[in-house]
Amino acid sequence: MSVDALLRVMTLAEYNTRVVMFGTVTLGVAGGIIGVFLLLRGRALLADAVSHAALPGVAGMFIVLVYLEGPARSLPLLMTGALIAGLLGMGCVMVITRFTRISQDAALGIVLSVFFGFGAVLLSIVQKMRGAPAAGLNSFIYGRTASMVRTDALLIGVSAVAIILVALILFKELRLVTFDPEFAAGDGWPVQRLDLLLMTLVVAVTVLGLQAVGIILIIAILVVPAATARFWTDSLRWMVVVSGLVGAGGAYLGTSISAVAPRLPAGAVIVSVLGGCFVLSMLVGTRRGAIHLAAEHRRMARTTLQQNLLRALFECEEENASRDGEQQLRYLRRSRGWSRRELQRAIAMLRRRKLIYRIGDDGPWHFTERGRVEAGRVTRNHRLWEVYLLEHADLAPAHVDQGADFIEHVLGDALVAELEEALPRFGRTVPPSVHRLRRSPGGNA
Repeated sequence: MSVDALLRVMTLAEYNTRVVMFGTVTLGVAGGIIGVFLLLRGRALLADAVSHAALPGVAGMFIVLVYLEGPARSLPLLMTGALIAGLLGMGCVMVITRFTRISQDAALGIVLSVFFGFGAVLLSIVQKMRGAPAAGLNSFIYGRTASMVRTDALLIGVSAVAIILVALILFKELRLVTFDPEFAAGDGWPVQRLDLLLMTLVVAVTVLGLQAVGIILIIAILVVPAATARFWTDSLRWMVVVSGLVGAGGAYLGTSISAVAPRLPAGAVIVSVLGGCFVLSMLVGTRRGAIHLAAEHRRMARTTLQQNLLRALFECEEENASRDGEQQLRYLRRSRGWSRRELQRAIAMLRRRKLIYRIGDDGPWHFTERGRVEAGRVTRNHRLWEVYLLEHADLAPAHVDQGADFIEHVLGDALVAELEEALPRFGRTVPPSVHRLRRSPGGNA
């Protein structure tokens, strides 16, 4: 594989390359978009069952065309056979799940294995037919973009564009069915028909991908881009965009490499590129990437430690337990169960933020003006949640402190205000010392 040949393919210097790339890239976009709804609907493995169920459709249609003396190698006709078998396989999964006690994963395993086994039997019959070994049906298992002619690529590309347009036109309906089918049904939406439409689009993408990616790996076109997009965004719209771009990029690079290295199966190369994108996103994704989550966890742990120390210092002052520095440190370690090292680390954080100070090397720690405001806010939130949990969540008093510690770190100002306004109706008030602090000049919490 020469660099010059790879660059020539990637720059689309030749007409045939542009046509084939159009087919595979649009397939990648269609798979990425439909895969988002499939993944969020919790039916990713259904695509695997449908793809394996397509094999007997391809082989069966070839046998029928041979006996009818028709165009046995016609891709549209072979895809029609695959479409029929795929829809039949999907229907079998739904029937087994709905009318028997067999779980969906077991139904998927049954349909996948039985249909693929039957397809293998038909494929062996095809290979023994006169003139059939040159049919190239084995390429449907692993994919082979190099064998696509202009009409095949255009068929795949145009069909993929049609799938994309249908998904975009029905984006609102598919989103509603994906996230809240019960509400959609109660609101009068045809949930079953929309769900059937989504599954039909899945089958269509699966059938289109047989030539480019192959039966075994077509599920990656539907699942991997969508799973990759989950690491970058929480918005469905942006997830669809990112997934489509990942699918397009994987198809583009995979097709380019396969074009200059014909011995490498196109499907395996495309899936390998998508797998690389997935691993990279899993590490550096801005929403769920491992590095981002580790940084968020570290930030949350530091914030929690600081807020716990602020509240402990505030309560220490209330109980007048800080006559000297050593007595104050003993109180803080005892109240939170900290080790000496943990306490010193928390103190260092608050000191760097200029929230606390002390006079001398062994004196007690005192709040700065900004530190007192912050400590009052944290303590008030905690106590509001203590009352809320006792009154509304029926928690035992022994469990309140732990729950309030967790909730206070995700509590918003609006909810705090709402809880504070509601407390008098239940005979509860914010502790007077916290009221005075909150209403003092510059002490808005």
